[in-house]
Amino acid sequence: MIAYYVHHHGHGHRHRATAIAQHLETPVTGLSSAPRPDGWVGAWVDLPRDDAAVDEAVDPTAAGTLHWVPEHDAGLRERMAEVSAWIRDVQPSLLVADVSVEVALLARLHGVPVVTTVLPGHREDEPHETVHRLSRRVLAAWPEHQQDMVQGLDVDDPRVARVGAISRFDDAERPTVPREDDRPHVVVLHGSGGSELADDQLDQARAVTPRWRWTVLGGPDGWDDDPWATLLAADVVVTHAGQNALAEVAAARVPAVVLPQSRPHDEQVTTAAALARTGRYPVVVPDDPRDVDWAAALEAARRLDGEAWSAWNDGQGARRAAAVIEAEIRRGSAE
Repeated sequence: MIAYYVHHHGHGHRHRATAIAQHLETPVTGLSSAPRPDGWVGAWVDLPRDDAAVDEAVDPTAAGTLHWVPEHDAGLRERMAEVSAWIRDVQPSLLVADVSVEVALLARLHGVPVVTTVLPGHREDEPHETVHRLSRRVLAAWPEHQQDMVQGLDVDDPRVARVGAISRFDDAERPTVPREDDRPHVVVLHGSGGSELADDQLDQARAVTPRWRWTVLGGPDGWDDDPWATLLAADVVVTHAGQNALAEVAAARVPAVVLPQSRPHDEQVTTAAALARTGRYPVVVPDDPRDVDWAAALEAARRLDGEAWSAWNDGQGARRAAAVIEAEIRRGSAE
């Protein structure tokens, strides 16, 4: 049995875990405070939340040793006790953590081998260094040739597996979506974790691009669980630089204007800079995401070849990740 811990923030962790789990041969159980995602192939354990008292959290990092362990927090206590009890009863062969330093460490303290994922950005802090050291393998959802996505982890370490971007749409059919009119079509892809692209900025963008038709997806009031057809119908996508959003845009092979959002550890800023620096992807990354020349950015993106996204997401990332996990299962059986 594989235990697969899935972080509850946003939708990207669930989408990635679901895509990988579909290619696993070993039975898998999801552990998360998030709802069981559609398409999940195994059992799902609903965990208590550990962030109900964020404003009152006492020493949540244990003096910088961990990321989130607030003192005397009932949710944290129940959460960790439930994970421990499940490990005791089921005795999994391996735990995959996407992402939690604390759950990975808890599993390893129970003698369970751990595979973790690493996100882009600055990961030089003590908790990240600890979880990387204790992991049998570290999965990175970006291409093998992309070596500038994370600081604080030696990407040449043989334990690091750069498997490529992972999208739930990698194996999806690509139906022809009829156009509504002759105007070029731009789709704005917000994340469920919030957006810094405000409504007034969008209004201004529409005002200066009258020849473009705009569709806005995502955000707390307009979340679309299945944006695939809308992405395929776009000439350009305006997106943040989250891993899941970029993987889905890349799967659709649509050029993009990428506006990184402020996230912990400079995750999105690092990703956007890496995309722009290589020059091999069909992206326009404005110098200042708060002051975009929308007419110029959209036209520049529209001239790019969306097929160049295959260098970022070739559709095989989930299979590669599953193969890494299965290899660790076999290695554990042989030891």
